[in-house]
This record gives sequence, structure tokens and C-alpha cells, in this order.
Amino acid sequence: MAPELVPGDQALVATPARYGRGDVVVVEHPGRPGYEMVKRVIGLPGDAVGDRVLGDDEFWVEGDFEAASTDSRQFGPVAGERLKAKVLLIYWPPQRRRRVSGGRPRP
Repeated sequence: MAPELVPGDQALVATPARYGRGDVVVVEHPGRPGYEMVKRVIGLPGDAVGDRVLGDDEFWVEGDFEAASTDSRQFGPVAGERLKAKVLLIYWPPQRRRRVSGGRPRP
């Protein structure tokens, strides 16, 4: 997720009522139960992503560092139940303390 998040960052997360396009989220890998990753929500239910339209409970997630990211481009859309939390802010290390951007979604 560099440059948004880098190794060593510690972040505060919360479970929101709903997720939005551009949110940085903790998501459970669909093929590895219990394995959680941090990705950005690119597509919401009903959105067209590539040549498909996401279903009623499907989200498209991608890492910001495309060259080294395992995400929906490999495993497809994820069910809403796999979205565990939204990343709100980085609190450690102190020099990187800031709110996490909800922007920069890719088309």
C-alpha cells in the first residue's frame, strides 16, 4: 500500500456503517481465511469494473503499489463480510502520524 502505508506503520481502524470508494480497508483474503490485508476500495456494489458489474454485496479492492499487490485483479471481487475495518489514521511512527486518505481511487 505504499506510499499510503509502509512497513512499520501502525494504524487505528474502525468498523464503519458502510464503506466508500477510495477507503483504505482491512480485508480478509477470500482464499485464505483469517489472513488479513490492507487494500483500497476501488469498486462498490453495482459499479462496472473492467468488463463486469459488481453484485449487490461485492467490492473491488486493489493495493496502491500495483507491481507487488495481490488483490481483486487476481482473486476477483470480495464479499462485504470480508471487509473488516476502515483504516483511519497512522499513529506510529510519530513522524508519519496523519489521517489516512480516502482519496486517490483509480478509475
